[in-house]
Amino acid sequence: MTASAPPAAPANTTGRIVVASFIGTAIEFYDFYVYATAAALVFGPLFFPHESTSAQQLSSFATFAIAFVARPLGSALFGHFGDRIGRKSTLVASLVIMGISTTLVGVLPTYADIGVVAPILLCLLRFGQGIGLGGEWGGAALLAVENAPPNRRAWFGMFPQLGAPVGFIAANGLFLLLAMQLSEEQFRDWGWRIPFLMSAALLVVGLYVRLKLTETPFFQKALDQGEKQRIPLGTLLRSYRKDTVLGTLAMVGCYAVFYLATVFALGYGTKTLGYSREAFLALLCVAIAFMAVGIPISAWLSDRWGRRPVLLTGLVATATMGLLLGPMLSSGSTLVIGLFLCMSLLCMGLIFGPMGAVLSELFPTHVRYTGASVTYNLGGILGASLAPFVAQILVDMGGLHWVGGYLIAAALISFVAIWHMRETRDEALG
Repeated sequence: MTASAPPAAPANTTGRIVVASFIGTAIEFYDFYVYATAAALVFGPLFFPHESTSAQQLSSFATFAIAFVARPLGSALFGHFGDRIGRKSTLVASLVIMGISTTLVGVLPTYADIGVVAPILLCLLRFGQGIGLGGEWGGAALLAVENAPPNRRAWFGMFPQLGAPVGFIAANGLFLLLAMQLSEEQFRDWGWRIPFLMSAALLVVGLYVRLKLTETPFFQKALDQGEKQRIPLGTLLRSYRKDTVLGTLAMVGCYAVFYLATVFALGYGTKTLGYSREAFLALLCVAIAFMAVGIPISAWLSDRWGRRPVLLTGLVATATMGLLLGPMLSSGSTLVIGLFLCMSLLCMGLIFGPMGAVLSELFPTHVRYTGASVTYNLGGILGASLAPFVAQILVDMGGLHWVGGYLIAAALISFVAIWHMRETRDEALG
């Protein structure tokens, strides 16, 4: 990538950059995980009243996958405007769409109230969540990376990733609190709606922070020099196909280990292993803290030693967790199961930490929003959208060791992609 002269000093302060890139993704991921948790716990019987519990769970997980199909569409839509009119306004729009979609789930009638219309509306709102999140992460990563010192891009770029464990802990922690305070009947009748309705208040907070931003210096320079592309997605697919494919495949293992260790494990733990909701949610809240630890460690290491060695090491560790998944999840020991969840999410953090920098550095300014968003979200389709669904089928067919093999295959795909990816740590943003 051709180096460019440094743009003018950013008008955004470091504190404002960090808070805006972090808080927006924390809210967006809260919204996303609220749905994931409800899909694992209550959506099956409420919206898909099949006779079989397994069929209910499969239907619920299928709606979970809808957002991952919508996310690349959202990334193309918001990437187009983010690369043409700016990062700030696009980030605001993505946050609004996500927040409204999540809040409306909280007032949605169930199958018992309006019949088949209920799951249809649920699917539409899940699609809206996917559209909003499709434009969020790429813009937040660019906000951080394009304002970062050249030797600290991964460190700055980790803050959007830190929004993920914070959003997860907030979502699961709230469900845990509700499960502890409400009866089974109260939780099923109305308690599950509270986390969705709270998204409206979080949306106001996020908008307050985002509206105080100014444009990033790299985009402002490109705007001043008339470097806008008429159709950024077309330019991306025409001139940066290899980077788009490698960036997409690099995310597969990261997504797979996360959603197998959270959504699938939560459903399996409560439906098959017999754990209570509150017990397994508590395990996940502890485990997600390991992901939060792994993110800054890997970001710091990737600024020091390079992106590729850190990511490759994390993927080897992830494949190892695939070997351990069956024995540890079926151990019958809460300690062993909790240890598996902690180690798996630590691996996810080690892979996830540098990704804000990696996917941003692969592309030049005039297609960077589109490129980072498309690769991140296409990786979600391949690595996450069907992970809980496929894992449930594999368990029904042959047991947990098949799910472990699935995780190993996902890690191997990303390992090969990153092996063929160029090292971007020392490249100037162009």
